[in-house]
Amino acid sequence: MALCLGQVFSKDKTFRPRKRFEPGTQRFELYKKAQASLKSGLDLRKVVQLPEGENLNDWIAVHVVDFFNRINLIYGTVSEYCTERTCPIMSGGLRYEYRWQDGDDYKKPTKLPALKYMNLMMDWIESLINNEDIFPTRVGVPFPKNFQQVCKKILSRLFRVFVHVYIHHFDSICSMGAEAHINTCYKHYYYFISEFNLIDQSELEPLKEMTEKICH
Repeated sequence: MALCLGQVFSKDKTFRPRKRFEPGTQRFELYKKAQASLKSGLDLRKVVQLPEGENLNDWIAVHVVDFFNRINLIYGTVSEYCTERTCPIMSGGLRYEYRWQDGDDYKKPTKLPALKYMNLMMDWIESLINNEDIFPTRVGVPFPKNFQQVCKKILSRLFRVFVHVYIHHFDSICSMGAEAHINTCYKHYYYFISEFNLIDQSELEPLKEMTEKICH
C-alpha cells in the first residue's frame, strides 16, 4: 500500500513533514515489519495484530505515527480544494460539525474553517509525537501511564480527516484515481483501531455506511 500511495499522491503536497523512525531502534524494526506485512498482500485484519513477543505500546506508537504520515499525505493532496470559501466549517456533511478545543488558545469548543482546524490539529498531534515524555524514543524509557488514552485522542481526531475528505472532497479523490488507495488506508486504520478498541464506536458514526461498504 505504501508504494501505491506514493505513486498516487504527490509527496510534495504532504500537509506536514513526514515523521521517521530512527534506524537501529526497536520501533524502526517494528515499522519495517508492519510495512513488509502491508506489502505482502496479507489480510489487513491480520496485519494489524500484535506480533508475538512485541510490546503493545510500541506497536500502537508505530501505527499512530504511520497513520499521521499517511493521513497527512491524503489531506495534503486535497487541501488546495479545502478553502475557507469551500469549507467554512470543519464538518462531515450537514449532521456532523467538529469544533476545536485545546485548552490553551482555544479553551472552549470553537467553530473554525476546515483548513484552520486541520492546521491546529496537525500541530497538536505533531507536538505530542515529538514529546519524549509521551512518545519516548530512548531505550529503557517507559511509556507514560496515560499513553493509550493520548493515542485514542489522536486517532479520534485523525478519523475526522477521513470524515471530511470522504464527505466533502471525494470527487477530487476520484478524479485523481485515488479512491482505492484511500479506501485501503482507511481499512488499515479501521481494522487497527477495532483490533485494540482505540475509538468509541459512536465516534465512527459519520462513516458508518462507508465502513460497512468497504470494511465488512
